[in-house]
Amino acid sequence: MTLELVFPVAGTAVPTDHAYLLYAALSGVVPRFHEADTPLRFAPVTGVGAADGQLRLTEHSVLRVRLPDDAVRVALPLAGKRLAVGDAGVRLGVPAVRTLEPAASLYARLCTFKNAETPEQFLATARLKLAALGVSGEPQLPVHLEGERAGQPRRRVVRVKGVVIVGYA
Repeated sequence: MTLELVFPVAGTAVPTDHAYLLYAALSGVVPRFHEADTPLRFAPVTGVGAADGQLRLTEHSVLRVRLPDDAVRVALPLAGKRLAVGDAGVRLGVPAVRTLEPAASLYARLCTFKNAETPEQFLATARLKLAALGVSGEPQLPVHLEGERAGQPRRRVVRVKGVVIVGYA
């Protein structure tokens, strides 16, 4: 069974694009995050975006770690730890344990596939990957509602060690 550990996060802010920095910080405390075959997965810290490239943390900010139920003890050392996420410092609280529940629809802030940088390539690859998993449904790309990009898919970019990775919401 897959579970989710939900750690409260205390601090002021982290960079908006903090996934790799968080990965490095988590790997420093729990080296298993860095192993190629690890069953540990995490989502970026939640918060409120600010215009200065920062994600403001709130009393509702959390870090979610997904893992098999037999790996919970591996991630528990994160509880109470102070992490350096780039130049920002955050402290993790004691996690709540949650089971995953089926959902009629899912939203991902960012999803990437190798060699799928255009919306058309991305959707074609997403359809193939979902079919291989036995997941029914039709992937969709949210579009910008206003501004000069109105009607265009929400393209996202992540930088990892100077490499730009393109994905979509």
